[in-house]
Amino acid sequence: MENFYRGLNISMLTESELKRLSPLKYAYIGDAIYEVYIRSYVLATSKKKINDINKLVVEYVRASAQGYAVKNMEPFLTEEEWDIVKWGRNQKTISSPKNANMSDYKYATGFETLVGMMFLKQNEKRLEEIITQAILLIESMEK
Repeated sequence: MENFYRGLNISMLTESELKRLSPLKYAYIGDAIYEVYIRSYVLATSKKKINDINKLVVEYVRASAQGYAVKNMEPFLTEEEWDIVKWGRNQKTISSPKNANMSDYKYATGFETLVGMMFLKQNEKRLEEIITQAILLIESMEK
C-alpha cells in the first residue's frame, strides 16, 4: 500500500486519522477487501465457469453467511476485535437489507468493519487469519 500511495504522491492515513473514521467507512473498504479474498479463494479452488463461480462467491459474501461466520467467530477473536465487530454492528442503518434479515445484516456490517480496520491498519497476518476462519465457518454451515 505504501508504494501505491507514494506513487500518487499522497500519504497513508495516520493513526490519528484512522481513529476518526466511522465504522461504516471501515465497513465500506472491508466489504471490498473481503470480496477480493473470496474471489481469489474461489478461483483457486473451483474449475467451474465464471457464472457458476460468481454464484459461489455470493454464498460467501451474502450477509447471512458473514453474520453466521462472525457470530461463531467470537471465541476466535480478541476482546478488542469483538468490540470492533460490535461497534460496526451497532451503527444506525439507513437502508434496509434486500436479501437478509436485519440481525445478519448488522453482524455482516460488524464483520466488514473488522476486515476494513485490519486492512487499513496493515495487519495483513491477522486479516488473513480472520478471513480464513470465516471461510471455514461458512463452509461448515448447513445449507
